[in-house]
Amino acid sequence: MAHKNIGKRYQWFVSLLMLSWLFLPISAQAASIEPFLGEYHGETIEHAEGELQARDLDVKIVKADRGFIVDWTTVIHKSDGREKTASLNIEFYGTDRPDIYGSAMRSGLFGKRVPNDPLKGEPFFWARIVDRTLTIHALYITDDGGYEMQVYERKLDDEGNMELIFKRFRNGEPIRDVTGKLLRQEKKGY
Repeated sequence: MAHKNIGKRYQWFVSLLMLSWLFLPISAQAASIEPFLGEYHGETIEHAEGELQARDLDVKIVKADRGFIVDWTTVIHKSDGREKTASLNIEFYGTDRPDIYGSAMRSGLFGKRVPNDPLKGEPFFWARIVDRTLTIHALYITDDGGYEMQVYERKLDDEGNMELIFKRFRNGEPIRDVTGKLLRQEKKGY
């Protein structure tokens, strides 16, 4: 009789343990940013309307409290000798979806960094990591209610350098594509 009670208790314990797994919160782990950390410098070539334009690029990827920060600067060399500089600094944080990171670009009401609001004309960014490629998406809602999408694919090669493919779309139609190579600079403790 005691043997049967032990068996029933054991079955009850195993059933309870298995049932408890159903109620544990599942937290997705995003892919690691570690291989991408560092500074990169290089050039790109823009393929727009039959013209080739050079751009200088600097990209820095560092760890942050909630994830990582991507800081990049682009210098566009115009055919008339002028230069145009654009810079972005975006904090990305892990989400409940594996390999997808949300963005925080501005300070909210209480000082915490929060995502932009695309309905106010601000770009909405998110990132994902698949294998050795960090892709950053930017969604803009245009004044006429359409949209513009920018996609930055940054792929690491075997030497740790970065290959860039940038594509820009308006209402689904491609309007720009840029390719380039960025060399990893000396490590400085990221």
